[in-house]
Amino acid sequence: MATRSSALAWTGVGLCVAGAVGLIVGGVLNVDAADPWASVAGGAAGLIGLAVTLYALLGPASATAPTPTPSVTASGARSVAAGGGIGSVATGDGATAGPPPTTPAPPSRPANGPVTASGERSVAAGGDIGSVSTGDDA
Repeated sequence: MATRSSALAWTGVGLCVAGAVGLIVGGVLNVDAADPWASVAGGAAGLIGLAVTLYALLGPASATAPTPTPSVTASGARSVAAGGGIGSVATGDGATAGPPPTTPAPPSRPANGPVTASGERSVAAGGDIGSVSTGDDA
């Protein structure tokens, strides 16, 4: 499957080849007739090139690589699973998780695959975890 950018590139190459062939044929057959044809071909190529450029810049986004959606499962008692980062989590009785870090961390990418927390009070994240407390506060 060709991407939009490669299709636009091949369209541009095709226009250049067609224009060059047209000018060569027109020049060989009749030089006086080639001048008006060159003007028309140049104007048409310019307008088509402008339209292709505007479409490439402002058109709909390419759907060649969809962002994967992770499968997120939390199956244990008090378990937590997240497809991205977790700031702070507390799963124990009376437990409090510390505050998430105050310095901004670089953005983490979401998980590409499954994220599973499968035991009691388990925590799983597809990204960064700031602070977790899974025990009881006595």
